[in-house]
Amino acid sequence: MYKRRLTTCPVCNGPLKIVKYRCEKCDTEITGSFEIEEFTQLSDEQLIFLKIFIKSRGNLSELQKELNISYPTAKARLEELIKALGYSSENDNRKKTLEILEKIEKGEITPEEAKQILKKYRGE
Repeated sequence: MYKRRLTTCPVCNGPLKIVKYRCEKCDTEITGSFEIEEFTQLSDEQLIFLKIFIKSRGNLSELQKELNISYPTAKARLEELIKALGYSSENDNRKKTLEILEKIEKGEITPEEAKQILKKYRGE
């Protein structure tokens, strides 16, 4: 029977850390404080969505058919998944760009300063 790795405490819902690994072959034990990778921190719903997203090769139309959800719902779930994996979402990038444009309009920064801020923000 497959047992899914726990990522949150069943009592208080706090984050769990892996503190021990054991080899089933030679019984070697390694103890320490190990981070849980991003994919194991996904909710069951997010993991199912990711699997179907990969199966449909990133085609949201195919994904929405399989999950029987609307395109906006599929897009929203994809944005949630992107954030859950620690990446900035499309919405975050739009908000940042709009904030910069508003600063240009108000005369708080020049277009050249805005260009530098956007380059820095994008890691260029």
